[in-house]
Amino acid sequence: MIEFDRVGFRYHGAHEPVFADVTLSIGEGELVLLAGRTGAGKSTLLGAVNGLVPHFTGGHLDGTVTVAGVSTRDHPPREFAHLVGVVGQDPLAGFVTDTVEEELAYGMEQLGLAPQVMRRRVEEALDLLGIADLRRRALRTLSGGQQQRVAIGSVLTTHPSVLVLDEPTSALDPTAAEEVLATLARLVQDLGTTVVLAEHRMERVVPFADRMLYVLGDGSVVDGPPAEVLAGTAIAPPIVELGRLAGWSPLPLSVRDARRVAGPLRGRLPSAPRRPTPARTPLLTASGVVVRYGPVVAVRGVDLDLGPGVLALMGRNGSGKSSLLWALQGSGPRQGGTVRVGGADPKALSAKRARALVGLVPQSAGDLLYLDTVDAECAASDTESGAPVGRCRALLEGLAPDVPGDRHPRDLSEGQRLALVLAVQLTAAPGVVLLDEPTRGLDYLAKAALARMIASLTAQGRAVVVATHDVEFVATVADRVVVLAEGEIVSDGPTGEVLGSSPAFAPQVAKVLGDGWLTVADVAEALS
Repeated sequence: MIEFDRVGFRYHGAHEPVFADVTLSIGEGELVLLAGRTGAGKSTLLGAVNGLVPHFTGGHLDGTVTVAGVSTRDHPPREFAHLVGVVGQDPLAGFVTDTVEEELAYGMEQLGLAPQVMRRRVEEALDLLGIADLRRRALRTLSGGQQQRVAIGSVLTTHPSVLVLDEPTSALDPTAAEEVLATLARLVQDLGTTVVLAEHRMERVVPFADRMLYVLGDGSVVDGPPAEVLAGTAIAPPIVELGRLAGWSPLPLSVRDARRVAGPLRGRLPSAPRRPTPARTPLLTASGVVVRYGPVVAVRGVDLDLGPGVLALMGRNGSGKSSLLWALQGSGPRQGGTVRVGGADPKALSAKRARALVGLVPQSAGDLLYLDTVDAECAASDTESGAPVGRCRALLEGLAPDVPGDRHPRDLSEGQRLALVLAVQLTAAPGVVLLDEPTRGLDYLAKAALARMIASLTAQGRAVVVATHDVEFVATVADRVVVLAEGEIVSDGPTGEVLGSSPAFAPQVAKVLGDGWLTVADVAEALS
């Protein structure tokens, strides 16, 4: 179905190719996972499948890419619309209509399908992705996860032979991610659809994958069965890391496989460590916070105290996490309640003063970037924050090393762009830092670097709130977890208690070992 014949690609002005001499063949009805470090070239490789690379991006492409016998060299991307459906990293950037139902129908309209066929496929997509209640909602009023499901649905309605997805579950809660992946697996098995997806949260996708492509970042690509490829990769999901630690062979790729061989390991482990509860001297106090969007109540009278340490804010898509963060920071709507930071309400302060008290990195990190180069953004951040020259750049190097200073921020990968915005916000050294889906687009090593930076912030006595669906990251960094549902707090407690008792939010190590174990690092320390 997809053939790469000695394919190489280099962006204009770049000294090194993104990939070189890549030859591979992907057959009909395969689900292929594309993995690699942040910025290694995964999105570029995906873009080559339907000719967006190089017809849209520019650059020089060597070799030949064909889909169902049609060459991307000889045909523009629009002529692949009936063959290849593409879902990008930023769903909102790809929307062309105003409402969910219109977006689901748009692609079919361009292909000239009959109205009755369009209506039937729209209903099928709404049901498959669990978004029937959103059909008349404006796209810009949806949460990031809801937008992502709509983007996937808009591609599915055209019934392409090949689906190309760039981090399709990055903004979805665990349950929604499982539903989307199960839908993709059903398309592969029942309809013979070929699916190629790039995903940093490999623990979600590996059990479904037939093959794995690992982009090394030096121009080469490793191709093989997931267990074989993951045996030697620098990044791997927690369950594989646990298998490496325990010496299991073959490496397990699912919780079920790991549990079958975990008995001896459980017998060697003492009681799980208990994380100390941080001091609760409040740096931020919120009382009765209410956020409404017209008749929709997003946050219902939330009370929350933030002390030094890391609080993880979790909940299904649309539960009110982002709305609460914006209300706490002061830039977003707040129809009721009070917020106090250092005796002041951030909403009543100038943007500069509020930023020095509470820093916020939003889901769409690129919204905060407005200059032409990475170096210019860093320099402006240093100046606006009154920080020493070079502080922002040093923070960026700690999160995503070797980001070119002359690169336009819009040309960065999603992970690199998020790291830049985080560095910009941290330059002001606020006492309270709010992060909305900060691990989106970050690989495991980049997340480890982010965890170290968060630890350094809390060591300085700051409060950090991480709103995320990434349960593995929460297990690593959080002292406390708050779960929202329909704008209300339904659970608030230590990380081990909240995650360990939840079938939806439990990390992989907890599912395998139980008894309060959360991370591979905890297990390694106990064994040593």
